[in-house]
Amino acid sequence: MDVKLKILRNKLLSQKLDGMIVSNPINVRYLTGLIEEGILLITPKENIFLTDSRYLENVNKKLTIEDEIVTYNIKDMTQYEYENVFNGCSSVGFEEKYVTYENYKRYLQQYRVELIETDGIVETQRVVKEDDEIECIEKACKITDDCFDYICNHIVEGMTEKEIAFEIEKYFVHHGADGLAFDTIVASGENSSVPHASPTDRKIQKGDIIQFDMGCKVNGYCSDFSRVIFVGEMKEEYKKIYDFVLDTHDRIALRYKDQVNIKPIIKDVETDYKLKGYEVLHSFGHGVGLEIHEIPIQRSTVDCMLKQNSVITVEPGVYIPGKFGIRIEDTYVVDKMGLNSLTKYSRDYKIVKLAKK
Repeated sequence: MDVKLKILRNKLLSQKLDGMIVSNPINVRYLTGLIEEGILLITPKENIFLTDSRYLENVNKKLTIEDEIVTYNIKDMTQYEYENVFNGCSSVGFEEKYVTYENYKRYLQQYRVELIETDGIVETQRVVKEDDEIECIEKACKITDDCFDYICNHIVEGMTEKEIAFEIEKYFVHHGADGLAFDTIVASGENSSVPHASPTDRKIQKGDIIQFDMGCKVNGYCSDFSRVIFVGEMKEEYKKIYDFVLDTHDRIALRYKDQVNIKPIIKDVETDYKLKGYEVLHSFGHGVGLEIHEIPIQRSTVDCMLKQNSVITVEPGVYIPGKFGIRIEDTYVVDKMGLNSLTKYSRDYKIVKLAKK
């Protein structure tokens, strides 16, 4: 049995739960490696993957005897078989943050067992990555670094934000990524003042600032990376904010390590923001894995001890409404002594010239 499933079983026992219904597809993939649609049942006797005839062939090809997962076609399951899945169990966990009320009622009817909220038990387990998970994220980060270097040298006169974003997506796919980790952000000029701006038909011009936020997936695992570049020149008003954001990024990253509580660090940073008159519009970072935003979320309201081999981002940003914004983000793996950066592209000022068409 996979070590992830063994760990989950032990956690369930410690919470006096006889089993669990795992219905979040991200958590199913984490525990089994399967991307096919279905539900994973952790029972005292066996692990069961319920799917349908569209996916059975692929699932059975992927699973081996060592996986210790039995597959069933949902359409072939009788009510009697549903009721006997958790036969003898007094309480079974379910994912309250993912399951709809309609599905909750259906589970009660099918399995005839008491359902108990598990409070993100799998998500918490996913925080600390195994070596193969870190390797996938590292590969995704390398592709992202290379893609940013490529795009900085291939922006031409008249190019729009949408066209640049499309070039980024093509690069990812052509260089070994599964695809995008999230919708690429390319925001130029005044558009960069919106933290999660969508690419538009605005054409890049001399004097622009361009905010990039981009990432790809390798075997389902994400990278996350933000930089700004300056077209032709770097205005003084940009430099002041850039220096503040970069200094904030480095101050956070230098204090992070295994068993450090992020709360007081972020409180200090938020105080600096207030003294400068800057508004905090988003968290200062987050976990990364099979999802682009995982725990821990770095806010001053969150008490969280960093853990070795967790993967996080650091992403301070400052946004001047209607004018411009600057965010600098890197993906890191937490170590006992500090952070090791998985995205390695320079954070120095980046001034580019527009190439001729």
